[in-house]
Amino acid sequence: RCADGVLQVTDFMPMPRAAEGEPRRLIRRAECLEGRVTVDVVFQPRPDYARCRPVLSRVDGGWQAVGGASAMLLLANLPLEAAADEGLIGGVFEFAVGEQHHFLLAHAAEAGALAAERLEPGRVREQATIAWWEDWCRQGDYHGFHPDAVMRSCLTLKLLTSESGAVMAAATTSLPESLDAPRNWDYRYCWLRDTSLLLQSFVDIGFEQESGAFLGWLLHVGRKPRLQPFYDLHGRPVPDEIVLPHLEGYRGVGPVRIGNSANNQLQLDIYGELLQTAHRFVARGGRLNDEEKELLVALGRAVCRLWRQPDQSIWESRQPPRHYTYSKLMCWVALDRLIMLKHEAGIDVDEAQVGGERELIRRDIESLGFNAQLNSYVGYFGGSEPDASLLLMARYGYLHADDPRMRGTYRYIVDRLSSGGIIYRYPPGRSYDGVAGGENPFMVCNFWVVDYLARSGDAEQAAKLFERLLGSSNDLGLYSEQFDPKTRSALGNFPQAYTHSGLVTAAMAIANALKGRSGKQIPT
Repeated sequence: RCADGVLQVTDFMPMPRAAEGEPRRLIRRAECLEGRVTVDVVFQPRPDYARCRPVLSRVDGGWQAVGGASAMLLLANLPLEAAADEGLIGGVFEFAVGEQHHFLLAHAAEAGALAAERLEPGRVREQATIAWWEDWCRQGDYHGFHPDAVMRSCLTLKLLTSESGAVMAAATTSLPESLDAPRNWDYRYCWLRDTSLLLQSFVDIGFEQESGAFLGWLLHVGRKPRLQPFYDLHGRPVPDEIVLPHLEGYRGVGPVRIGNSANNQLQLDIYGELLQTAHRFVARGGRLNDEEKELLVALGRAVCRLWRQPDQSIWESRQPPRHYTYSKLMCWVALDRLIMLKHEAGIDVDEAQVGGERELIRRDIESLGFNAQLNSYVGYFGGSEPDASLLLMARYGYLHADDPRMRGTYRYIVDRLSSGGIIYRYPPGRSYDGVAGGENPFMVCNFWVVDYLARSGDAEQAAKLFERLLGSSNDLGLYSEQFDPKTRSALGNFPQAYTHSGLVTAAMAIANALKGRSGKQIPT
């Protein structure tokens, strides 16, 4: 809105896509709704993280920019011109009421792929895109607690899902987790953990196709002696992180990193997440092919071989490896679900051997991961620090939420990790994760509290906390990784798949608790 009128700008990525390998597109529609509006159009691409200046050339209907390892094409029904400053295209235009103009930005790995692009009527593509998303939403069958918030998160998670079946943890790199510390990471990769938790939510709501696609993608990365924690969207190893010193970072808080040096860590929990995802897929009627069954058996063998080793944990600690209790829990989950899959999907495993290893893991968790003086499970064997990930022990069926040890763990986590009613993931400070600087509340951990409360029978308290957390999103219902408890502003990479999958599972836990108490059937 400005003094002389109102301009509405609508951006969308057109769906459905016409063909595999088609250039990615963003369409922008600018329409004057009231009065007259002066519009300044600027196209200033800086590919390869602004490490090169592209070559701009005029093409039919617009401009092409080639630089680095990619090319971009801007088409517009306005006469854009090159500015005196090399590398900038633009123009100043006056829109009258009712006047609208369209822009198409396409991106491809090479300039030749863009040659056939044409600026089509934007309204047609816009309506087709809306229809595609509405059709996708209708595949879900969730009508429980806060269905609008759940579907908003499902839409976000779907947007982070690639055609390959892999899911990005977040769409950004180096958005700071703290404004006074170098906790800036690159999250534009497929974390097996995050994707598994996300797809468990999808399957339970009715979006089975995404889980099937991910299992297919996993076949391409799972034939190695040890899984990496994450891969790029094509299943390739992620490069070690480097710092881009010429970029100052968000609000001047650097460094800006690309790549991620947690790529070669041992993170044992991912095996449990993957086997849990496969089990949920089968429980909802999905079918495993022979290759997928062989892969799951191989994952079980890896757990039997690796579970006694220390690792870097769910939080990707940059401390020396430890025996983290949550990591051992998820190894227990992996073998437990493998046995279930033997009976439910015909997976060929030695149940006696796998069951024996599962019980050895439980023995170690109970003897080394539980602190009797604190009446709580602790973050790592022999330690005394709480860890919010242990709230998930009830969700995964290791203990019932009413078990005295589980209740004691919940109380200890809340006593030690909450401030102003908001939960941190572990005690702030370098001693736990080996990274300098302050820690802020971790959003998904707060949804884990909701999940635990619902499972323990306190649906009212769970609902109150859930609704309070809804106020921590932005105006579009999107969540970051962390947030500042004083300003309520988002921190960390955005939007964060882990947070949105936590919201979905928390809402479903409340819906199930309410259903169990009232006897009403709430599809979840």
